[in-house]
Amino acid sequence: MGNSNSSRFPAQDRFEGGAQYIGGRLAPGTSGRKQDVVDPATGQGVYTYELAGAGDVDAAVAAAKDAFPGWSGATPAERSDALHRFAAVLADRAEEFAQAESLQCGKPIKLSREFDVPGTVDNTAFFAGAARHLQGQSAGEYSGDHTSYVRREAIGVVGSIAPWNYPLQMAAWKVLPAIAAGNTIVLKPAEITPLTSLLFAEAATAAGIPDGVLNIVSGAGRDAGEHLVGHPDVVMTSFTGSTAVGKRVAEIATATVKRTHLELGGKAPFVVFDDADLEAAVHGAVAASLINSGQDCTAATRAYVQRPLYDAFVAGVADLMATVRVGDPFDPATDLGPLISHVHRDRVAGFVERARSYARIVTGGAAPKGEGAFYLPTLVADAPQGSEVVQSEIFGPVLAVLPFDSDEEGIRLANDTPYGLAASAWSRDVYRTGRATREIKAGCVWVNDHIPIISEMPHGGYKASGYGKDMSAYSFEEYTQVKHVMYDNTAVAAKDWHRTIFGDR
Repeated sequence: MGNSNSSRFPAQDRFEGGAQYIGGRLAPGTSGRKQDVVDPATGQGVYTYELAGAGDVDAAVAAAKDAFPGWSGATPAERSDALHRFAAVLADRAEEFAQAESLQCGKPIKLSREFDVPGTVDNTAFFAGAARHLQGQSAGEYSGDHTSYVRREAIGVVGSIAPWNYPLQMAAWKVLPAIAAGNTIVLKPAEITPLTSLLFAEAATAAGIPDGVLNIVSGAGRDAGEHLVGHPDVVMTSFTGSTAVGKRVAEIATATVKRTHLELGGKAPFVVFDDADLEAAVHGAVAASLINSGQDCTAATRAYVQRPLYDAFVAGVADLMATVRVGDPFDPATDLGPLISHVHRDRVAGFVERARSYARIVTGGAAPKGEGAFYLPTLVADAPQGSEVVQSEIFGPVLAVLPFDSDEEGIRLANDTPYGLAASAWSRDVYRTGRATREIKAGCVWVNDHIPIISEMPHGGYKASGYGKDMSAYSFEEYTQVKHVMYDNTAVAAKDWHRTIFGDR
């Protein structure tokens, strides 16, 4: 596919040196295979590059391994200062990041400018502070004859894989806790969305983070990704993506006894009790189901509404969805951009078309005319709980809504999928919402809202949604090794416990 003449972000010129970032500089891939980055709003190519091969992964891991002693040996204050500078560089280059993110993903520019980029800057600033608080347990004489303390140490070279739906934020979520803790990293972005990961690495170098601390390999999952996860010098891998691929990552990692962190699929329930603020719930459902064109693993995908509010909720959501402006992602007025590709758009459409045989398509359910991979906001009502539109991750602007009667039924239905990443509960009754937050099995449960995230709080799931945490100080559990150090305080050669091995008391 040829390149368009897009002037929005000059990707071909900007990354003329290649889409690999190894040891502090851009480099071409060596796989012998080309990859197009396509603007999903037009279907036109905006950047063509050579994919990473196994040799590129080896070179990136070697650069990270070489950088590890110096970076892990830096003081927390030194790493913190570097990350503060990193946040400042990101803030200075915010518009460039927003343009590149919207170009490669098709997300509305207002989402890139107001959510993806500032969220990444804030996350970087958070980890700049958190880098100075990597503490173990305070010293104590727990045996009486010894002083014990706990060290928290960097683990080594991390090999991580980020998805295509939030390339910038997911790169940050992988990179920042790893390097704040003193590790070095090789990140593989999705091969169709490498642009902002490359910008992120360049910004790190501009901020003075040493060469080799952050490396990018842009390659295919079955080649670069599997080689990275299985590499003997990579000690830990963090993956965000589908549950099916997550299982494959875990399988490969097991062969070398790697630590793994998996943030996988989701099918978030949106539970509306009969005393909820109906207007708030309607607005929340539309926003939470359509963010990033529904390509969000925490997006509201299953609305369960207690029967007294059900009809009004369905009508309200349908009316509000009809006002959503679908169009050019670079138009500041656009609310909903395209899906990532025509192939994915057709996959989403397939779910909706099959649902026509067992459910009611209240609004949407079609692709508008034009070249881009657009799909209209879609509301599906009255689908059976066991149907695929309710159980499967569609990853598009599709919300299924079902009624329930008792509170017990609503919570039971909310838990009735393999996933457990996120959920929300809507009610004016604190006891109802308290019960929902306790009993819904999800890594995050919002109350009277759905989607907001914050750097200080962890993100991760239950069940088939994976394990481990992104963001927050809790993420350091994934990227550090806890070491117990024990000092003898007696200066006695013959310890009392030695008699269990030789001699008498």
